[in-house]
Amino acid sequence: MKNILALAFLALSIIGCSDEKDTTFLITKDSVGKLDRISLARDIEIIYENDSIVKDSTVINTSNNSKKIKIFEKGGKQLLTLTPSSDSIPTIENIRIEDGRYLTDKGIGLTSTFKDIKDNYTIRKVITSMNNVVILLKDSDVYFTISKEELPSSLRYASSVNIEAVQIPDDAKIKYMMVAWE
Repeated sequence: MKNILALAFLALSIIGCSDEKDTTFLITKDSVGKLDRISLARDIEIIYENDSIVKDSTVINTSNNSKKIKIFEKGGKQLLTLTPSSDSIPTIENIRIEDGRYLTDKGIGLTSTFKDIKDNYTIRKVITSMNNVVILLKDSDVYFTISKEELPSSLRYASSVNIEAVQIPDDAKIKYMMVAWE
């Protein structure tokens, strides 16, 4: 009887473990890999204790004195660039995804195309800048930047034209993938 109970317990343990999902590179509403929405900037060394952390020693934005923090995995590959908030107890406000292994819960990452984005998300707004277009999503803190080089030539050089989502080619590659937590 003990052997049957032990075997049943072992089987349940194995089944339970197989359902666990690796979240090391998963982007959700409240997390980006090991980092979550309420993580404090001062805890970055603890959260990424097995990785390399490079802090920017220059002031990026004089209005809030924020400094960028770059996270590299051991071996040198850059994973993330973090920008802390200017609060009295800073959290992480902006995250730039640098590694293609990071994917949203819908499977979208740096190697995805504009078609992948529009097939999986509702686009809230497209913002046109001089060299890029920024894709803002409805009900998500993730946003994407696509270079104007990915657009038809008639749209690339027109600085005053507001570009619509329908004008962006399906095969346009993502230049930057960001997460903004407020």
